This record gives sequence, structure tokens and C-alpha cells, in this order.
Amino acid sequence: MTANSSAQIGIKAQEEIGNGFLTISKDSLARLLRELGHPYYERRAEYIVEARKYSNIYEIISQFRDERQAREWLAKNVKGIGYKEASHFLRNVGYENVAIIDRHVIRAMIRYGLIDKMPKSLTRKKYLELEKVLEKVAKDAGLTLAELDLYLWYMETGKVLK
Repeated sequence: MTANSSAQIGIKAQEEIGNGFLTISKDSLARLLRELGHPYYERRAEYIVEARKYSNIYEIISQFRDERQAREWLAKNVKGIGYKEASHFLRNVGYENVAIIDRHVIRAMIRYGLIDKMPKSLTRKKYLELEKVLEKVAKDAGLTLAELDLYLWYMETGKVLK
């Protein structure tokens, strides 16, 4: 829900729609997302309805040796899910060894001299490159990637939403 949108809109949609994400029609879901202010309501509804075929998603990702392999699978197989969204999902179900890298985290990385500039796009290669930088900082600081990117996100936004 938050790809190319805000965390607040995603949380609001989750609170308002709840289990409807699992049951309501694509058209009804798109209408609700539009009413809640999601900028890509039709596309998002399409992705959500298509993702329902993975009702056993936790079983699927649990079969992988580590969360990086699970993320690869999610990004390749679930339409509309990229590395950031796959990392976010994995974190929400308990994994800590992947980073959620968004514009806020990237800005913090620039501010603290970890990288020089905002990437033009966040390809798979660039995402993994940035995550490698964060991984080194996390290790040096005695933190998980989950803790580090949350700190960086908070330092940029001043919020912890969940």
C-alpha cells in the first residue's frame, strides 16, 4: 500500500478496509482506496486481488534458507512487489536481516556521508548496493538492519508509525 504513496495512507487503508483486502472485489477495493486518497487505487487493487492466490504466503517464504532468498522470491513472483515492499513484508512477519530502503533512509544515508547522492532510480542492483552499506554500519553499531533503518527513518521523519 505504501509504494509510491505515504505510510499514513497505507495505515489508514489497513484500518478502514481490514479483512476486506482478502474478500472484496477489485472494483470495490479500488473505490475504497480512491476514497481514502490512494493515488494509484486501480493498480493497487489489481495487485492486491492478484496476490490473493498466495494465501499460504508465510508457508512459502518459510521454506527459504534466509530472508534474502524469500525477498527474491517475493519480488519475482508477487506482482507489484519490489525490494522495498518485499523487505517491508518480511519485516512485518518477523525477519530482521533486510533493510527497508526508501527516500527517507536514502536522505539519511546522504546526510551522514554513507552515499554521495540520491540515486536516479532504485534498481535491484542499486537497492542491494545500498543495503550492503547499511549492513556494514549496522554490524559496526551492533544493530540489526531492522533497527538501523528504523532509526534512520525516524531521524528523517520524526515518526514511528507502527
